[in-house]
Amino acid sequence: MNLPPKATERAFARLAEVGAGAEGKALRIAVKGGGCSGFEYVIELGTPAPDDLVLEGGGEKIVIDPVSLPFLQGATIDFTEELIGARFTIDNPNATASCGCGTSFSI
Repeated sequence: MNLPPKATERAFARLAEVGAGAEGKALRIAVKGGGCSGFEYVIELGTPAPDDLVLEGGGEKIVIDPVSLPFLQGATIDFTEELIGARFTIDNPNATASCGCGTSFSI
């Protein structure tokens, strides 16, 4: 059973803090080949496209393109703050391995 990706309230709250929605931007999550584990996440602010999956919360949007969507089924997009820094993270149940930095993974 393929579950759609979801995002936490913290992720939407962080987008609101940076004013992404006010600028007509969304957090774009994409997957591309590369990285130290085979695939890597691309996380950037961008403009939503008509064929994107759109996750909405608190007036903010997170978008995923149709090519990346199969790699992110059931994933949770979050925002974490730690002593070493703050960043968006992806808990991906499809990943069989990932690198230490959390930006690349294998399936």
